[in-house]
Amino acid sequence: MYKIPANSHFVGQKLIYVPECHSTNSLLYELNHSSALPEGTVVITDNQTTGRGQRGNKWEADPGLNLTFSVLLRPLFLEAKDQFQLNMAVSMAVVDALTPYVPSIIKLKWPNDIFIENKKIGGILIENQLQGMLISDSIVGIGLNINQVFFSSSNASSILNFSRQVNDLDEVFQNLMESIEAEYVDLRYLAPAELKERYLNSLYKLNEPHLFESSGENFTGSISDVDENGRLCVETERGRKVFSFKEVKFLN
Repeated sequence: MYKIPANSHFVGQKLIYVPECHSTNSLLYELNHSSALPEGTVVITDNQTTGRGQRGNKWEADPGLNLTFSVLLRPLFLEAKDQFQLNMAVSMAVVDALTPYVPSIIKLKWPNDIFIENKKIGGILIENQLQGMLISDSIVGIGLNINQVFFSSSNASSILNFSRQVNDLDEVFQNLMESIEAEYVDLRYLAPAELKERYLNSLYKLNEPHLFESSGENFTGSISDVDENGRLCVETERGRKVFSFKEVKFLN
């Protein structure tokens, strides 16, 4: 059972634990829709049976070994056009919280996968609701492989596989809550330039030649930037190409 974080002010202060659910994002949305929940409410489960990732991919995680949760935020200070700033803030919060547990550098694979040494250890799925031009509600879903050893995909791994030690899930969860809250508060009051610089410094394959696929065509390019709309900027032999979500795929 997870404890309410001792060192956060609102993130995780209302904690809803369910042993199993289809999707923490879906459950949190349903609960908030039926009765408005306080900002920072967290739904966490030991077993998410139909977790979703980017491109509709299923998230693979063995029950009781990993962290799967969703956080309710209300970033009314953000316009819809700036929603990728929230993505960057949450991504950096996860990197900062997990860094003490692994000897390797944690990278962010655009738009929001968590990687260590070319292996995926986690992912983030943010679903926003709008109120006019502003973001009224954000459900931030996070799945992290912590203590699982074996995966059906050769591309997946866990913190344990890099740290060589079992980690206390509640301790990691507590650190994540504090880190998410800190980054979220900074997002409201600090200039976004510093956040973007930190995000780019953690970006997977930044300024490195890599093989991509888009619209059925394979090409080699180097990621040079992520623009203000969250689009990936790739330098190719034909010049710069800019891609929105789902328009480009990394190839191994």
